[in-house]
Amino acid sequence: MVNFSNSVVTLLISGLFSSASFAAEFSLSSPDLQLGQAIKSEQYWNSFGCQGSNVRPQLKWQNAPKKAKSFAVTVYDNDAPTGSGFWHWVVHDIPLTSNSLSSTILPKGAIEGNTDMGKPGYLGPCPPEGRKHSYTYKVYALDVEKLAVPQGATSALTGFFLHQHSLQTAEITVTAGPR
Repeated sequence: MVNFSNSVVTLLISGLFSSASFAAEFSLSSPDLQLGQAIKSEQYWNSFGCQGSNVRPQLKWQNAPKKAKSFAVTVYDNDAPTGSGFWHWVVHDIPLTSNSLSSTILPKGAIEGNTDMGKPGYLGPCPPEGRKHSYTYKVYALDVEKLAVPQGATSALTGFFLHQHSLQTAEITVTAGPR
């Protein structure tokens, strides 16, 4: 007679210890950002009353999905008083061979899209005086090598393309303010 309870336990245990159960998670890290913590003063934008150096943080990601063909990175102010947040940085077409961004140089082929200021580039956090905001730094693993984003596209339109081609994302949310 077969003992079904032992067979079920054996199947459950083997499932728990299969390699799929221990697959490493797609993650984003930075020596310059700590989850939930305040950004450094030099990372603030140097405009709109803020007095920072607009230094973007170093970012590193690991364990991208096997089907990824490129990456994108965004910085988004979740609390901007606009009704729709505020895009501080959008960069896409980061080659699959890259797993990090330095604070000064983008990988060859990477494209900076328009921010909510209507131009490309990085804008460090700068919450309104007396307010604390949350900023999300997010990396997207994409299923295409190049996003078909029209030149001069808004950050919202680029976000549409990012969401359509995203396999997986990883993020770090930090704070800035009050100042």
